[in-house]
Amino acid sequence: MYIYDKANELADMIRRSDEYKEYKKLKDELYANEANKKMLTDYKKMQFEAQAVYLSGKEVPADTMDKLKKLGEVLQFNPKITEYFTAEYKFNTLISDIYKIIGEACDIDLDLFKE
Repeated sequence: MYIYDKANELADMIRRSDEYKEYKKLKDELYANEANKKMLTDYKKMQFEAQAVYLSGKEVPADTMDKLKKLGEVLQFNPKITEYFTAEYKFNTLISDIYKIIGEACDIDLDLFKE
C-alpha cells in the first residue's frame, strides 16, 4: 500500500537525519563503556519509574527524587553523557514535531501537549 511506502520513506529519512546520526553515534560510544552504560540505564530507569508513579496520580517518594537528582548531578560531570543528553533532546524534538504534524493532519487531539 502506498501509505506504508511513504512511512518507510519517512523512517529512512529519519535514520539519515543529522539528529538521529548524532544521537546514535553518541549512544553507541556511551554504551561501549560499561560504567557509562550502567549509570545511564539506571538513571533512565529511575526517571521512567518516577514518571509512572507521578502519572498514576501518586506522589513520587522523596528518596526516589533524591536518588534521581544525585545521579543526574553525577551524570552532568561527564561531558560525553551531557553531549548525549543534548543529542537525545534534539532527536526527541524531531520525532515529537513529526508526531504533531501527523496528529494535526488526522485531527488527533494534541491538547495534552499544551501547557
